[in-house]
Amino acid sequence: MAGALRPSGAGRPRVKLFFAALAVFFAAPAVAVAAPSVVARNLSVQAGLVAQAPNTFDLVGLHWKGSGAIRFRTQRADGTWSRWQLSAPEVDDLPDRGTPEAKRSRGWHLGNPFWVGRSERIQYRFDGPVKKLRAFFVRSPLLRGTPQRLQAFTENAPPVITRAQWGANESIRRNKKKGPKIADNVQVAIVHHTAGTNNYSRSQSAAIVRGIELYHVLGNHWDDIGYNFLIDRYGQVFEGRYGGMTKAVVGAHALGFNSGSVGVALLGNYNNATLTSAARASLVALLAWRLDVAHLDPLSQVTRISTGNPEYSKGTPVALNAISGHRDTYPTSCPGTNLYAQLPSIRRQVAATGLPKIYSPIVIGGVGGNVRFTARLSSRLPWTVTVTDSLGRTVATGTGTGSAVDYTWDATLTPISSYSYTITAGGVGTAAARPATGLVGATLPTVFISQLKVDPSVVSPNGDGVGDAARSTYILTESAPVTITLEDSGGRTLSTLSSGVADHGSHSFLWNRVTVPDGRYAIAVTAGSPTGKHVTSRVTVYVDRTVSQPRLSAPALSPNGDGRFDTTALSFRLNVGAQVRVELWRGSKLVGTVMTQTLGVGPAQVTWDGTLAGKRVADGSYQLVLKVKDTLTTVTQSFPVVVDTRPPRLRLASRSRLRFWTNERAMVTASFGSRRVVRRVRAGYFTLPFLRGARHFTLTATDSVGNTSVSRF
Repeated sequence: MAGALRPSGAGRPRVKLFFAALAVFFAAPAVAVAAPSVVARNLSVQAGLVAQAPNTFDLVGLHWKGSGAIRFRTQRADGTWSRWQLSAPEVDDLPDRGTPEAKRSRGWHLGNPFWVGRSERIQYRFDGPVKKLRAFFVRSPLLRGTPQRLQAFTENAPPVITRAQWGANESIRRNKKKGPKIADNVQVAIVHHTAGTNNYSRSQSAAIVRGIELYHVLGNHWDDIGYNFLIDRYGQVFEGRYGGMTKAVVGAHALGFNSGSVGVALLGNYNNATLTSAARASLVALLAWRLDVAHLDPLSQVTRISTGNPEYSKGTPVALNAISGHRDTYPTSCPGTNLYAQLPSIRRQVAATGLPKIYSPIVIGGVGGNVRFTARLSSRLPWTVTVTDSLGRTVATGTGTGSAVDYTWDATLTPISSYSYTITAGGVGTAAARPATGLVGATLPTVFISQLKVDPSVVSPNGDGVGDAARSTYILTESAPVTITLEDSGGRTLSTLSSGVADHGSHSFLWNRVTVPDGRYAIAVTAGSPTGKHVTSRVTVYVDRTVSQPRLSAPALSPNGDGRFDTTALSFRLNVGAQVRVELWRGSKLVGTVMTQTLGVGPAQVTWDGTLAGKRVADGSYQLVLKVKDTLTTVTQSFPVVVDTRPPRLRLASRSRLRFWTNERAMVTASFGSRRVVRRVRAGYFTLPFLRGARHFTLTATDSVGNTSVSRF
């Protein structure tokens, strides 16, 4: 709802000063910076009003309480007004839940920071209820002199304007004693847009970045600016969150997916605007370098475990491209429709930049046994693995040529000590890949096994094709060696079912050679080096051969008393005496019990006529569930069954086109004159062109359980 515009002055709403203006002064080597400031004011929740800012401002962000949304516009010094815009178009640009950063702003909706240029007033309107409203007015003057980009702060890196050069205020950063949170490695790059204006000059870009920093830290109370890198429309790249550009610094840009991601934000809104060639070139160069530092394949897919957001609850595995848009982790428009559409070609361009490359280096084992080094290469290349001791002396070397590195070092007799490794590939100079380095026995990142399941949980390996095998599924957060073993009820390993190196993501293993006796067992999945860092998850599985040969005679019945398909029969054989129970379920709800009885060894059959306690159940889809309880466990087998007493519905949709409609799959018999034609049709629309010329005809539709309807036309 928008109210009428009121002039400032006498009609201006009363606003309450929330806290005094925060004059924040910057000191950076060789950079003279004016005095940026942040002023927060509580505003009236009467929509449509115009509020006068205490000082002129360049950037504004809104916080509010309530379920509504806010739109606003600002008035420039010359009296002109900006267009109306949504306060929080990218509502998911947030720290992860449960972190100190998130807790500081709990209960408030945090709007995005908008660069509006030098302005004096703000007008706002609400879509839905808003209880409290707070505005943060940020003054971020231009730097005196354009920041000069570094030519190269590290090998093969694109030119980047550092925090010192764009005037970051290191004194306002939080948690300076603990330092920034660092993840094991970068596993995914998430591309954003800041959703602000695209109408800014090259010299204003540093001021915009500084304004975002002020709003994120002093307004949102975050530790630092949320993004890891920012890029303007002119192709200038800015260092974002403090902690080191080559480290996996955890930002605050993608709720639920901040850890292990690098957030790159394009200054502006790219829902309608086209990404400039300069910005695209810098984005490609930055991602090519940063993913190469992480040895991450730009064309790969990764599975990340959400730490929780409104779209993906905590613990949910989400498949992402190594270079993803923010909308892939949350239903948002970010990074803008036009920019998102370019991501597939950007991935390909990133993959082709800076070749050759080494991907996914993994070390299995440790000193005192065999140590295996593996990696993928971007192309067929000569490679070398070198292991050195703490004094830098070479103790082992392996070489080869191919698209993959695979070398095993026999360290059985090697003294226990600290050893480092280096994997190189390619030639010399520009023809060489970025080396992969690390410590032997400590190279595997922390691995998590998520959602380990087994289906079915009771295996009955009696050769009848029902429940003879069990499939285990699990998700790895990192690439790692994986060993799957079978353990008895006491935790002793009985056999190794599978072993090998598995990439991050979803995996499954089918246990179909079940030769152990009936009993309780566990399938154990171990990820990591058995002699180094590793994690093990277990899931219980039973082997029980009590019931065999379960069959349902018909998957559907029509208990209407016409003598056709009125019943269905569940037959099975018991190999030992057991208590048998047959239940009827609809979805996750128990409808009722068909029978309960203790039966002896031999064949058995339960006939169901579509009733429970003498009353016919409603039409619909159900499951007949057979439960056989013995001294070990309960064996459960489910059989889908449909109860259908309604005849198919037929409708003439177009006589001229001889087009008809039916609500279910049926056998349709067309009778006209002395002719009869039968057609099998699916649910939905269908045509019968052979009826052309027939003035009158009859259609008989019969479904799979004999229900019949007759329509005359």
